[in-house]
Amino acid sequence: MIRFYSASAKPFHSDHCCKLVSLIDSCKSMQQIKQTHSQLVTTALISHPVSAHKLLKLTAYVSISYAHKLFDQIPQPDLFIYNTMIKAHSMLPHSCHNSFAVFRSLIRDSGFFANRYSFVYAFGACGNGLGMQEGQQVRVHAVKIGLENNIFVLNALIGMYGKWGLVEEGWKVFQWAVDRDLYSWNTMIAAYVGSGDMIRAKELFDGMQEKDVVSWSTIIAGYVQVGCFMEALDLFNEMLQIGPRPNEYTLVSAFAACSNLVALDQGKWIHAYIGRGEIKMNERLLASIIDMYAKCGEIESAFRVFFNYKVKQKVWPWNAMIGGFAMHGKPNEAINVFEQMKVEKVSPNKVTFIALLNACSHGYMVEQGKLYFRLMVSDYAITPEIEHYGCMVDLLSRSGFLKEAEDMISSMPMAPDVAIWGALLNACRIYKDIERGHRIGRIIKDMDPNHIGCHVLLSNIYSTSGRWNEARMLREKNELSNERKKIPGCSSIELKETFH
Repeated sequence: MIRFYSASAKPFHSDHCCKLVSLIDSCKSMQQIKQTHSQLVTTALISHPVSAHKLLKLTAYVSISYAHKLFDQIPQPDLFIYNTMIKAHSMLPHSCHNSFAVFRSLIRDSGFFANRYSFVYAFGACGNGLGMQEGQQVRVHAVKIGLENNIFVLNALIGMYGKWGLVEEGWKVFQWAVDRDLYSWNTMIAAYVGSGDMIRAKELFDGMQEKDVVSWSTIIAGYVQVGCFMEALDLFNEMLQIGPRPNEYTLVSAFAACSNLVALDQGKWIHAYIGRGEIKMNERLLASIIDMYAKCGEIESAFRVFFNYKVKQKVWPWNAMIGGFAMHGKPNEAINVFEQMKVEKVSPNKVTFIALLNACSHGYMVEQGKLYFRLMVSDYAITPEIEHYGCMVDLLSRSGFLKEAEDMISSMPMAPDVAIWGALLNACRIYKDIERGHRIGRIIKDMDPNHIGCHVLLSNIYSTSGRWNEARMLREKNELSNERKKIPGCSSIELKETFH
């Protein structure tokens, strides 16, 4: 690792150092950071631990590549600075290899002993983007310097195995640990939740002598992730009675459960709970409230919430509102929200354009949809994914442009799925394009021979076109080959604050 020294550097004084530290705190842009960096080099304060660390920490949030250049210019970084750099890289999946490289430099070249924070951040990097080989190397070094039993290091090790999906390896570490704290239990529960094993997660949760808001939030979020929305709300209500006060993460999960159960009354109660000043509003929480009202059929309430709250500096509330209007067949309103989003200088993401294209599809707005499909690439450098192509195929198919829809499928850089072909097949039924429908049906059948919806659509295409014999033959063949059986199911609905 190259270290730079300034030949013209002037010796620093404590009052000058204090001024520069204050200057670092006031930096608001990358340009100001670069100017301050230049002053640190000129005055030799780049070698002063406090000023160097402050600037490095600030820069890492703005540009990790520039932060690493700054790190390379610090003549003798201390352990604190090493750890700052290991942590900064560990939080970005594409930069985790740099985190590991800095960690290796610390233990080989620095003359310092890695401490518990070094290992916590290094294990974090391994879990976020590196493999088992690097993780085992970090673990071996922890054993070598006697930190293998440190509770912080053990918790990070459990978390690493959980992120890899090696939950049982994490469980072995958890059982082996002499000391466990609340974070140990929460990390192990999160690992089981991440793997979808809610039975083991709930067993651990029930076995905890002490539960904090993270414990409750993790288990509630887990039930939402696996589609057990009733269980999630039951636990949320139990938490309100005997647990700690919910935080914004708990409430996001609770609103998601309400959305999926169409539990409007419960959702309104939770919204009122926030309004009593118990919880500070943020963009993710606001988005979950908007989504809840929209999915429960209250689009006017959703827009009122969106309009009244001012925490809209990030994209999530905008996406929720655009998606809500799209869901309710209000494409013009969705487009208006997007245009206001541009005025407010909030950058859209790929989810924004999925919602926007979906809105155009519901409104049969072909030219507008084509425009947004182009803009996402030209103006925002967002590469279309299969969901965006699916929206465009649906838009073209709904609007009767069947050949153009099929051409778009053929031009996709990824393989189309059954849902995309199905949108075109349904349009063939609507517009009575028998030959195209027959060809698309064969494609879907080759992809999924047991796709009942495809057979039903093809049968309907033949029926609406007067080809009764072919429709009857397809139905008979379908019944013989599939021997379909009705599987009993269940659903939930909220009536007078009671779920049935």
